[in-house]
Amino acid sequence: PVEVLWGEDSTLVIVISLFVLMVGGAFAVLESSGILRSALGGIVRRFEDRKYTLLLLITLFFMALGAFFGIFEEMVPLVPLAISLSYYLGWDALVGLGMSLLATNLGFSAAITNPFTIGVAQELAGLPLFSGTWLRVPIFLLIYAALGVFLVRYAKRIERSPESSLVYAEERDLPGTRQALDLGQELERTPAMGRATAWFGIFLALIAAVLVGAPLVSFLADLALPLVGLFFLVGGVGAGLIASPEKKAVWKALGEGIVGIAPGFILILMAVSIKHIVINGGILDTVLHWAAGAFQGADPFFSAVLIYFLALLIEFFIASGSAKAFLLMPILLPLADLVGVTRQVAVTAYCFGDGFSNTLYPTNPVLLIALGLTVVAYPKWLRWT
Repeated sequence: PVEVLWGEDSTLVIVISLFVLMVGGAFAVLESSGILRSALGGIVRRFEDRKYTLLLLITLFFMALGAFFGIFEEMVPLVPLAISLSYYLGWDALVGLGMSLLATNLGFSAAITNPFTIGVAQELAGLPLFSGTWLRVPIFLLIYAALGVFLVRYAKRIERSPESSLVYAEERDLPGTRQALDLGQELERTPAMGRATAWFGIFLALIAAVLVGAPLVSFLADLALPLVGLFFLVGGVGAGLIASPEKKAVWKALGEGIVGIAPGFILILMAVSIKHIVINGGILDTVLHWAAGAFQGADPFFSAVLIYFLALLIEFFIASGSAKAFLLMPILLPLADLVGVTRQVAVTAYCFGDGFSNTLYPTNPVLLIALGLTVVAYPKWLRWT
C-alpha cells in the first residue's frame, strides 16, 4: 500500500484521495448549515405524492450518466445527496446507494455510447465507433426495468416495516437519519439561504458541464476528477459562509468532515495495491497465457462466454475499463477471429465483464469510497446487491 504512492498509479491515488477529502468536507458544511436540508425539502415537496416516480427518474438519470458518458468515479459526490434524499423520503441508505452508485454502474455496464469501454474497445477492434447501438439500447432498457422493480419493491418493504432494512440497526443509532422532513421549514427559507442555494447551484452547473464535456474534450478528461472535487469544495464552503451567521462553525464543520472521511485514504491505498502486486508479480501474465490456451479449439459460444469471464477476472485486479481494453483486446481479438466470434460480440462480452462487477469487488476504489460515505458495510452491500 505504501509503494503505490510513488508507483505508476501515484497520481491517481493522490487525486482520488484529495477528491474524497474535498467532497467529504463540502457535504459536511452543506449539512451543518442547513442548505442540503432546505434543497431536499423543496424536492420532497414537489414530489411528496409521487415519490416512486422520483425514485425511478433519479435512477434513470444516473444510469444514463454511465451508459452515455461513461461516468462512474465522478458520481461519488452525488452519493451523499441521494442518501439524504432517501432518508427524507422514508427509506434507507441502501435505496440511496441503489439509485446513485448501483444505477450508474449498471448504466456503465449496459453501455450505449460509453467512450471508456465501448469506444476504446471498438477502436481497438477496428469497428465503426459506437456501432451496434440498437442492440445495446434494449439491453439498457431491460437492465433499467430490473433495477427499477428491485428498488421499488425494497423501498415499499422497508416503508411497511422499517425493521426489515438490512441497515436498520446501524441507522437507528445514527443521529439525523430516518427523521421526517419538515416541509414548512423549506417555505420559510431566509434570503441568505436563497443566495447560498443559488451559489451552490452555479457550481453544480459547472460540475455538470465538466461531466458532460469530459468524454468529448481530451484535456478535460484528465482534469475531470480534481475539477469536480474543487467545484464541490468551493461551492459548498462558499454556500455555508453565505448562509451561516457563524463563520467559525462553517470552518469547524469543514474540518470535521475531512477528518471523518480521512480513513478512506487507507482503503484506497489497499485497493490500488492489488493491481500493483499482480502486475509486478507476473500473475497477470499467467492469467492471460492460460486464457490464450483455453481458446484453442473452443466453439464460438464458449469463447464469447470465456471473454466475459476473463474480463470479470481481470476486473478484480484492474478497475479501469479503458486500461483493461488496451491490455486484453489485442490478445482476445485475434483469438476471437480464429474461433468465429464476431468482433462486435467480443466487444460486448468484454464490456459486460468489465462493468457489472464494478460494484461487486472490494478492490474497486469507487465502491470503497461510496460505502465509506454511508453506514453500509461491504458484507451488507454484497448481500443486498
